[in-house]
Amino acid sequence: MPDHAVVTREEWTEARKALLAREKEETRLRDAVNAERLALPWVLVDKDYRFQTPEGEKSLGDLFAGRRQLLVYHFMLGPGWQAGCVGCSFVADHFDVTLPHLNHHDVTLVTVSRAPLDEIAAYQRRMGWRFPWVSSNGSDFNYDYHVSFTPEQMAGETVEYNFRDLATDKVDSEQPGLSAFWRDPDGSIYHCYSSYERGVETLLGSFMILDRAPLGRNEHGIMNWVRRHDEYGAAPVKSACHGEAA
Repeated sequence: MPDHAVVTREEWTEARKALLAREKEETRLRDAVNAERLALPWVLVDKDYRFQTPEGEKSLGDLFAGRRQLLVYHFMLGPGWQAGCVGCSFVADHFDVTLPHLNHHDVTLVTVSRAPLDEIAAYQRRMGWRFPWVSSNGSDFNYDYHVSFTPEQMAGETVEYNFRDLATDKVDSEQPGLSAFWRDPDGSIYHCYSSYERGVETLLGSFMILDRAPLGRNEHGIMNWVRRHDEYGAAPVKSACHGEAA
């Protein structure tokens, strides 16, 4: 049994009311931050990015699929990797069930990786996912949105990730993130928002559920317990958010 005080129902209720007040503060703060996020200025996207998809080559505008809003999840799967990032795979497990709701609400969600399309398709089949997943291989997209770094960049001392300079020995050449775009009727596209590192944690409904469980996330290091969903019960594997080169 965890080391917790055991009290009367009345004492528990008073403690719960005190926590409820804090939870309400958190909710109001989240609402305020969400409003500030929506108020961010936008940047016109003036580069013609191209992506390889199962339906052939597409532009960034094509990825909107007729909707006005596009969310891009930057999935860590580099060329030649045998499997995608464990953490990104955990995030992606939450995508398929939400697609009907997002699409109905004028939002398209697309996952983008730098791996070639055939390598993406192979891993997607393994995981049983159905969400749109395209390759940015051959384009500057990942580099421009600071989720991939060239060998030359990695040979330097620092790279820009999550809006700050990080030592190259502290990051991988592929990193996770989430970017939001808007498309005007005339076809103009704007970059509205990007988030990295634990900023994408809010996509993890499993975490939100675990946070209400008696032991919470019960981890010793962020996501150190997470495995790809077809690896639970197998021999221990790396659980950090790193890819594995072939």
